[in-house]
Amino acid sequence: MAYQVLITEPVNEKGLDFLREQGYTLITGTGPDEETLLRECRDCDGALTRNGKFTQRVFEGCPKLKVVSMHGVGVDGIDVEAATNLGIQICNAAESNQKSVAEYAVGLILMLAKHSVVYNNGLKSGDMSVRNLYGNDVSGKTLGIIGMGNIGTQVARMACNGLGMKVIGYNRHITKKQKADFGYLTPDMDEVISSADFLSLHLPGNDKTRHTMDARRLALMKPSAFLINTGRGEVIDEAALIKTLQEGNLRGAALDVFEGNLPKADNPLLSMDNVIVTPHTAAFTTEALERMSYQAALGIVEVLEHRPVTYAVNKMKDSFEENKDIAAVMNFFRHEFNYN
Repeated sequence: MAYQVLITEPVNEKGLDFLREQGYTLITGTGPDEETLLRECRDCDGALTRNGKFTQRVFEGCPKLKVVSMHGVGVDGIDVEAATNLGIQICNAAESNQKSVAEYAVGLILMLAKHSVVYNNGLKSGDMSVRNLYGNDVSGKTLGIIGMGNIGTQVARMACNGLGMKVIGYNRHITKKQKADFGYLTPDMDEVISSADFLSLHLPGNDKTRHTMDARRLALMKPSAFLINTGRGEVIDEAALIKTLQEGNLRGAALDVFEGNLPKADNPLLSMDNVIVTPHTAAFTTEALERMSYQAALGIVEVLEHRPVTYAVNKMKDSFEENKDIAAVMNFFRHEFNYN
């Protein structure tokens, strides 16, 4: 009998074709919410998801489930700890969108510096006075980066090697300044924030990073500086950012992400001339979406075919790694007989 894989939301066909080539049966889902997943994933061996709310309740209600693979990098909506305890592998598409998001962040830096959006809107509306607004070169300016993972590091190298910017990155894992091929790293986040002419955020969304950029840290930024966020919206205290911009204590911002996902229509950020907003689309290139779909599908195949997992999110406990079938049986009995 062929493995069944739930596709919770539409994705690029490249990954789906790969799953079909393995002989798997694909189940087209109707939504990522908990109740829908409990209903549609119950008899599935794997799931490929974009926004699925895979909670412990869902895992316990899906006794055949062996793997959930994320169409993207962040796994905010998945209870990874519960999955690990129940012997369920979580995968992602870790290398799918790094370059795409890095290019996007650099593009936002240039758009802010050159007033591209203001010029565009002014010319289209017939306001030639925008020609009196002068942009700035980015060469020689300082780019601060909070979050020196794969994306942050690529932004650093693009900015340094391609644009001639000075780069300083925050790294919490070091104890003193270190030279890098793009500039230097420091364990002092406040130093990065206060030094930056452009500050780019590349942090994951979790309890530890929530409101990293609060009122205190926003006050550290130069009034002439720009803030760029292509990471997670919750990293910024949005109310504090709005107040900082309204009071003229920050030159501008470019935001691809917001608190609570997309902003409401009355969000003041949407009407500020010095703020560029985009609807969480930094990773939405044709190439990145193909890679996301394929890498997410790859994780499912690797788990179901008992191969080494390329993009594993959780490290399985040895007992579950060696006895996934036993874990699945125990999960089944927990669900059917309320056994603890």
